[in-house]
Amino acid sequence: MDRDILTDAQWAKIEPHCLGKRSDPGRSGKDNRLFLEAVLWIVRTGSPWRDLPERFGNWSTAFRRFRDWREADVFRRIFDALSDEPDMEYAMVDATMVKVHRHGQGAKGGLRARPLAAPKVA
Repeated sequence: MDRDILTDAQWAKIEPHCLGKRSDPGRSGKDNRLFLEAVLWIVRTGSPWRDLPERFGNWSTAFRRFRDWREADVFRRIFDALSDEPDMEYAMVDATMVKVHRHGQGAKGGLRARPLAAPKVA
């Protein structure tokens, strides 16, 4: 089963901003899309780099490449490229997504409104 995160449309927007393209001088990355999938896997799972699955390659190489991209501000450029047309889905919040803990609702034992401790005027 293919578990890629990036769609072809997303990758088309991201690819021009990546380091190590064939047209770039110096070394070129083997597979920028696979590397970016590895970074997204780390972000999604919260795992340490050492736990990166073998299908993404050597974890140490991926981490060094991540560090190089971070220092070159590549992720900022990618973010800027993808945020040109936001869908505003992240801004839509309703009761189906957010539940308040009973302490926050004023249930017994929860937070109570207390008057401010203002100094008394004599």
